[in-house]
Amino acid sequence: MKRIDSSFRDPDGFMFESRGEMFRAVNPSYKPAYDHLLTSGLYQKLVDREMIIPFEEINQTDLGLSGFYKVLKPERIRFISYPYEWAFNMLKGAALLTLEIQLLALEHGMSLKDASAFNVQFQNGKPVFIDTLSFELYPTDRPWIAYRQFCQHFLAPLALMAYVDPGLNRMFIIHIDGIPLDLTTKMLPLRSRLRLGLYLHIFLHAKSQQKHKDSTIRFESMNKRFPMGSMIALLSGLKTTVANLHWNPGGTEWADYTGEGVHTQEYIEFKTKIILQLLDEVKPQTVWDLGANTGNFSRLAAQKGSHVISFDIDPACVKKNYIQVRKDRETNILPLLQDLLNTSPSLGWDGTERLSIFKRDKPDLIMALAIIHHLAISANIPLESIASQFAGLGNHLIIEFVPKEDEKVKHLLLNREDIFPDYHQSGFELAFSKYYTIEKIISSNCNLRVFYLMTKK
Repeated sequence: MKRIDSSFRDPDGFMFESRGEMFRAVNPSYKPAYDHLLTSGLYQKLVDREMIIPFEEINQTDLGLSGFYKVLKPERIRFISYPYEWAFNMLKGAALLTLEIQLLALEHGMSLKDASAFNVQFQNGKPVFIDTLSFELYPTDRPWIAYRQFCQHFLAPLALMAYVDPGLNRMFIIHIDGIPLDLTTKMLPLRSRLRLGLYLHIFLHAKSQQKHKDSTIRFESMNKRFPMGSMIALLSGLKTTVANLHWNPGGTEWADYTGEGVHTQEYIEFKTKIILQLLDEVKPQTVWDLGANTGNFSRLAAQKGSHVISFDIDPACVKKNYIQVRKDRETNILPLLQDLLNTSPSLGWDGTERLSIFKRDKPDLIMALAIIHHLAISANIPLESIASQFAGLGNHLIIEFVPKEDEKVKHLLLNREDIFPDYHQSGFELAFSKYYTIEKIISSNCNLRVFYLMTKK
């Protein structure tokens, strides 16, 4: 049994790995809540509505264990992601899911004892709750103990993303337990105070926290009556506040967001044909599409049956990608925000609570289409360093080389000195051949771009 490093805070149980599979140990202390979760019908209702990750009970002796109340085997999450990697609409969906689960829990005599955004993952194209041990028996007439955490993990970052900048969810990287409300109030514009929900749940909430910062008394634990009606009103108000938050690039919907400008239909058709051909040769189970824009080529891999992580640096692209995932009910594409020049780091206690992007998984195939010039020229990353980085990620690589003669590269070099003497096709092949065997080279019949299929040495 290998205990998962990030699963150590809850005294009622923890996650562990055994024989290559993930399990959850439930300690005897959680017996009353666990039994009620199942016998009340809450768990089955959440599973039926696909709001919580399902699990099966395992005979612990089969794993050589004893002393636990239960051992559970949850459905495995294909890829763990974090709130600072989600687009606005993904975090919003996770927030609404959490509130809906809390309302359902109250109907069954239970309540969420925490409301961490990290308790939500994306599986089969939508958010799903993963922490079975978050449910407690509802302490009648008491405030929601997770209210403050919900505001810091969901409402504060959503408000900042909507009113200030869509990338501010990356503040989770330095505030791992949610964005402080007093800091949020300093960053939000004055006009946000006109929104009643934000005024109540952020501005007045922050003021109350400041007033009682030196006291052991907090709203969530005050020994005063908080009737069920008040609890439902609080949750309904939070739901309305979250639902009314919106972010669109430039304030309006965008029409076309390919990231590489408008190409001829002939080139798009040629590129599509080549990518499909190369995907058929590799037959990858998992694909990381780096610089995916809105996911057009991610979908080619998904249509071939691969599970695809569709990375892009632009929040607008990731948002639009996720909108299509939901609209078309795509189950094997996960759009995520990722800056290849500043990737998600390892965070938290001992640097193991949240893993860096490189420690979570390794795909069968990397697709790097139309990004090599941005890395090598815009960011001054040596070609050999790019090759080394990619080779550390996966066994196979489909990459598009964009030469200096291409209009996009000409634009990048327009107002700067050309200090890239090795940036040409032979220099590219020399750098990458140190780490890869080049399997195929296919030149475009529409421009000077070249496609490669490579296998790591």
